[in-house]
Amino acid sequence: MSAVPDGKKLVRSPSGLRMVPENGAFNSPFSLNEPQWVPDKECGRCMQCDTKFDFIRRKHHCRRCGRCFCDKCCSKKVALPRMCFVDPVRQCAECSLASQKEMEFYDKQLKVLLGGGTFVVTLGTSEKSETMTCRLSNNHRYLFLDGESHFEVELSRISSMQILTDGSSPGGGTSRASGMLLHYKPMGSQDAQQLRMEAADDKKASALWLAAMHKAAKLLYEARDQ
Repeated sequence: MSAVPDGKKLVRSPSGLRMVPENGAFNSPFSLNEPQWVPDKECGRCMQCDTKFDFIRRKHHCRRCGRCFCDKCCSKKVALPRMCFVDPVRQCAECSLASQKEMEFYDKQLKVLLGGGTFVVTLGTSEKSETMTCRLSNNHRYLFLDGESHFEVELSRISSMQILTDGSSPGGGTSRASGMLLHYKPMGSQDAQQLRMEAADDKKASALWLAAMHKAAKLLYEARDQ
C-alpha cells in the first residue's frame, strides 16, 4: 500500500482552499479535520470578549476551532498545514498560538524525520539486532527501516511509543534521547509487535531524530483524540 502514489486535489471549503489527498485514507496521521462552525444564530456575541455583534461588529469563525469571534479577537491569519490549507487562515488567539508552535515541527523537525537516522534495531524478543536507517515516508504515514532487510511501520498502527534516555548529560543538564521502544500492530495482524531502536554511532544525530519523533507522537495522539 505504501508504494501507491498519493495523488492530491485542490478543494474549496468555507474556510479556504485546501490541498488534500484524493483518497481520504491517505491523509497524514498528523492532520486535523476541519471543525464544525458554531452556527451564526447561536453566536450573538464574541466568544472571547463578549462583544455584541451588529452591522458594524461582524462575526468571524476561527478556522481551527470553529468558534465565533469579533475581528479584534480573531484577526490573525496563520499557516495551518495540519488542515492542508494552501494559504494562512483566520484563527483566534489561542489557536493561532498553537499553530505557530506547530510550525517549528513542520519547518524543522519534519525535515529531520524525513532525512532519517541510524539505529540498532531489535524486533520483538529476538536476540538478533540489525543496524538500519529509519526515516519517515514522504506522505508521513510510515516509518521505513532499511538495512540488510526492509520493513515498514504504519504510524496509525502504533499503540505506544516510549523515548529511551541515557541518563543525565555532562554538566547536570537534561538527559539525552538514546533510543525508542514501539508497540504496533503489523498489517493483517491484531497482535502487538515490539520494536526497539537504539542510537548507532552518530548519537547526536540520532538524538535529534528521536526528539523530532517525540514531537510527532504528540501530534499523532492529538489527531487521534480529535
